Amino acid sequence: MPTLIETMVLTFFAVVALSDDIRYRRSKTNPPASGVVELLFYCVFLIIVSLPATIITYRSITTPYKLPWLSPLYSLRVLLTPTERRRPWVLYLTPGLFLAQLHHAIFTILILGSLRNWLIPKNPDLKVGYEINSVKFAVYLIIASLSTAILCPLEVVITKLAIQRNHAAAEYNSVEQEVEGDDVSPEEYVEYSGSEEDVIGLRHEKDPYLGLIDCTKKVAQEEGWTALYRAWWFTWLAGISGAFA
Repeated sequence: MPTLIETMVLTFFAVVALSDDIRYRRSKTNPPASGVVELLFYCVFLIIVSLPATIITYRSITTPYKLPWLSPLYSLRVLLTPTERRRPWVLYLTPGLFLAQLHHAIFTILILGSLRNWLIPKNPDLKVGYEINSVKFAVYLIIASLSTAILCPLEVVITKLAIQRNHAAAEYNSVEQEVEGDDVSPEEYVEYSGSEEDVIGLRHEKDPYLGLIDCTKKVAQEEGWTALYRAWWFTWLAGISGAFA
């Protein structure tokens, strides 16, 4: 449902605001053909728009509680802490998350995007839409493949930071810290499994990640450096598919 809502919002934005000048792909708009400063502003704008949706989507995937399809207020009470619901801007202050997404956006849009435009330039007069030189095309595929070594750890860290909740008091979890007046008490939340059976293991909220670097170090120390490359093949496929977008 968060993905559906995000897709509808971005589609509406693309159709109404940008008309035919924007090509819509994978729920995101392609960056404009502009200079470095404009692309940096675009990266920041994209993160500001997408960060809350990213947090809600990742938490929806990992929550142990059942979420109804058509009760967004109930779901938000489960997914967000009272602190986050009272002060939504706290989501942007999640330690290291904005910075991690900014690094990811700069690398994919500014660096890889610029290399792609240089090595595989667009040519609307051609049927395929691109001037494809086999050598340059191969160079881009190699660069995109090697970029997995940078992008995959960033994506793993972004996921871990996004599901880390923000509290006014760190000793309470998101259910125990419910404010007075909520319609649903903690006991009424329905779990997928029994109380003694965890579907997924999450980091204890009394020992949170303190930022991008801290998260990377702790994951490498506690889970091994290979944990930073979970599902690397998905990141690799996404990078390779960028050559054909």
